Amino acid sequence: MRPSDVRKPSAGGGGVQSLERAFSLLEHMADAGGEIGLSELAAAGGLPLPTIHRLMRTLVSCGYVRQQANRRYALGPRLIRLGEAAARPLATWARPQLARLVEETGETANMALLDGDEVVYVAQVPSRHSMRMFTEVGRRVLPHTTGVGKALLADLPEEQVRALLARTGMPASTERTITTPDAFVRALRTVRERGYAVDDNEQEIGVRCIAVRVPDSPTATAISISGPAGRVTEHSTERFAPILRAVAGDLSAALAGP
Repeated sequence: MRPSDVRKPSAGGGGVQSLERAFSLLEHMADAGGEIGLSELAAAGGLPLPTIHRLMRTLVSCGYVRQQANRRYALGPRLIRLGEAAARPLATWARPQLARLVEETGETANMALLDGDEVVYVAQVPSRHSMRMFTEVGRRVLPHTTGVGKALLADLPEEQVRALLARTGMPASTERTITTPDAFVRALRTVRERGYAVDDNEQEIGVRCIAVRVPDSPTATAISISGPAGRVTEHSTERFAPILRAVAGDLSAALAGP
């Protein structure tokens, strides 16, 4: 974790300090890939070990954290319910912007979040074409196979990306899927240079996808358009990418608003 990523509880504003600290610890765990040790939490959060131990014991008893056999802590199953419940209104709120993407590109628009080591699709507005792409809302995929996955991972430190890939493995969905960490890290460099990610027949043969991350979103979020490779060509990508970035910027501004 980079020093700039360290979040400290607010000093005032009428908040409950123990709650602020507990949520800060959960966010540090998420940043670390969902599993972390006490000493790592102390280094990241700047809290005394006894305080962290007390807070983690409470989170474990509530089911939001679990302690593993190796004494490290992992995010607990009760968080899944909260995350899924939070994603539903987020999808409803984002739907008009996804509809705008469909209107301006003609292709299916998607929104996806990074949930642990997986990408989960939380919203979609389908294309009006008779031949169109469809991804079930709630579907989970590994990040290395998708455009949204590349967009979500592109800004992470390389060591975090490699650690994630080591945990998930890199199985091939098609013969075009990137299946080695070195090649994937190079692909993320290209994403950063271009400002958008491409899935070129890597998740499904005959399908291309263009994706961008929503900047400054509290949870890592990406939007994309997907369609048949014959329509979402390299040439059309030059037109679609600026539209995606504009919509992502508007979503970011709305998230920052009251």
